[in-house]
Amino acid sequence: MYTIVTGAAGFIGSNIVKALNERGTKAIIAVDNLTKADKFRNLVDCEIADYLDKKEFLDLVEAGQFDGAVDAVLHQGACSDTMETDGRYMMDNNYRYSASLLDFCLDQEIPYLYASSAAVYGGGKVFTEAREHEGPLNVYGYSKFLFDQQVRQRLRDANSQVVGFRYFNVYGPREQHKGRMASVAFHHFNQYREHGKVKLFTGCDGYGNGEQSRDFVFIEDVVKVNLHFLDHPEKSGIFNLGTGRAQPFNDVATSTVNACRALEGKPPLSLQEMISQGIVEYVDFPEALKGKYQSYTQADISKLRAAGYHEPFHTVEQGVTKYVNILAGRPA
Repeated sequence: MYTIVTGAAGFIGSNIVKALNERGTKAIIAVDNLTKADKFRNLVDCEIADYLDKKEFLDLVEAGQFDGAVDAVLHQGACSDTMETDGRYMMDNNYRYSASLLDFCLDQEIPYLYASSAAVYGGGKVFTEAREHEGPLNVYGYSKFLFDQQVRQRLRDANSQVVGFRYFNVYGPREQHKGRMASVAFHHFNQYREHGKVKLFTGCDGYGNGEQSRDFVFIEDVVKVNLHFLDHPEKSGIFNLGTGRAQPFNDVATSTVNACRALEGKPPLSLQEMISQGIVEYVDFPEALKGKYQSYTQADISKLRAAGYHEPFHTVEQGVTKYVNILAGRPA
């Protein structure tokens, strides 16, 4: 029997593959689209049974080649570029692809764990898994929102596990291929190493410079939640996956810089000290993001806790420090 991980060469998918390996699971079918070939590096230290291109995989699924041969599907494959404007591509890749796998898993009565997104909440201020709080600002968020609606309808008659995770701002190792869509922590590490300073947006939506706040969640915590639900197939639903804490982008900047300074044997600095020394620099908020930007997110994780997940989550300071050490090639 195989465990299928889609988006397996991507950020979250490859971390899940590695974690499955660490608990002894190696019969993994890794599914992805390697048009951006550098993603292969994320799987070099992983053990898999086979790799399939997304289109080839879907053809085999629809032909019945995997019937009776799969014990779970962890569907992480998606276009996560919130600035993508090709709605037809986005809906095919994020909505139709997910729906086809849902059909397969319900038919086979096997667990289906999939990636949703906090983008479904748009510019709202309440981040609870309820329809009245959902209003995406871009087609990426809409593709995730629409599939969540289908899941809600089909869960009523489902005879197997279906779990959607509304990822908030995930950061951590194996995201280097994402380019501009990589996390702020990743970009700050590289900016500081190259230029000795980091850049943040000026204020918007009533927030001060760098004070826009997000629920930043470390990849280790995201993987742990996925595996927890994989171990509890009786649990289904759509769950926020964040820390339950909103922290400003300024915290990411100071945590990244101070972690880098620690590696250099230098003492930590406050935010104001970094600003006065030109280490933190604020740049104009991009016109292209106005009206499409979430200036504040904070996951309500009460539903996740009620489902039995009680592990603590990394703070920005803890997670970013660990991440910087990994990026620098040091033990975390």
